[in-house]
Amino acid sequence: MKKRGLSALMIAAIAALSLTACGGAAKNDTAAEGTTAAATTAAAGETTKGGETKEASSTDPQVTLVYAEVNPLDTIVGKTDQAFKEKVEELSGGSIKIDLQASGVLGAENDVLDNMLGGGGTIDMSRISAFALTSYGANKSKLISIPYTFAGRDHYWKFVKSDLAPEFLMEPHDIGLGVRGLFYGEEGFRHFFSKKPINSIEDMKGLKVRVSSDPVMTGMVSALGANPTVVSMNELYSALQTGVVDVAEQPIANYKGNAFQEVAPNLILDGHTLGAIQVIISDASWDKLTENQQKAMTEAAKYASDFNQKLSQDAENEVLDSLKADGVNIVEVKDMTPWQEACKDVIAENTKDNAELYQEILDMK
Repeated sequence: MKKRGLSALMIAAIAALSLTACGGAAKNDTAAEGTTAAATTAAAGETTKGGETKEASSTDPQVTLVYAEVNPLDTIVGKTDQAFKEKVEELSGGSIKIDLQASGVLGAENDVLDNMLGGGGTIDMSRISAFALTSYGANKSKLISIPYTFAGRDHYWKFVKSDLAPEFLMEPHDIGLGVRGLFYGEEGFRHFFSKKPINSIEDMKGLKVRVSSDPVMTGMVSALGANPTVVSMNELYSALQTGVVDVAEQPIANYKGNAFQEVAPNLILDGHTLGAIQVIISDASWDKLTENQQKAMTEAAKYASDFNQKLSQDAENEVLDSLKADGVNIVEVKDMTPWQEACKDVIAENTKDNAELYQEILDMK
């Protein structure tokens, strides 16, 4: 509880004692009790019917947090962002406002991270791919992006709800990057899409595949016989259109949400990694929040993670049906063995420093 909250309680209590000592009327005693109750509510927050804590805005400063999102708001991640924003603003009693900037207007994912990790101060929060911090030394986060780690969504959500997840979320803070994770979610398995049809792993040979600067993804693409080519997300549409790259990969919802089917109308459902996401906040932004506001953020994070889990599977199925109806050429991979075998060395190389921890994740199936 903040000192100013304690001060309010002490003042109210002293006032009540003074009235009693002076033989004040019963109605004055009642008023003093009411003042004390009001002060308690202002400091500790109200409890809603659902059992959640609704923090009172009267005791907390007004804070606006700029939140970056590279995808549009109508995608799985965009809807998750909005759910988090609404819940934070509700639970903080309006003392926290989330300025949600979507569709990459604040830059590509790496640009946003460079700003946040470099202390730029103009971006407080961001929704990122879980593997995005790998390039900055977050070795635990790397384990989540290893190809063919998660057997399915249930496997991933067992990890998210395990005792390991908080340890992974706090890794960037613990290693001094100046940010911390608030919660995990996902946007479905990631698949390759291309200008020309890809029917098997052999068709990947020699193709230019868009990657971010993530070393795991770069290694995987090379292992599949293709040529990794770094292109930022906000330049990917034109890169596919002009032939800078032949292939890219994204979760299905993002594929449609960014209209990539217009320039790359072929989708192969190889499911090489699960599109794990996390929402991060800079330590500086977290530290400027009051205890009440931090509690509201934590509760909203749990709410948004649960919201994402319920949304993702249904949304992905709807998008896939829509893509089929639009005539996108969709190829299902019936035998994943050749793909998994091709990535064996990449998996071993990128998990050797945390082999036991990685095995713990695998054992959660």
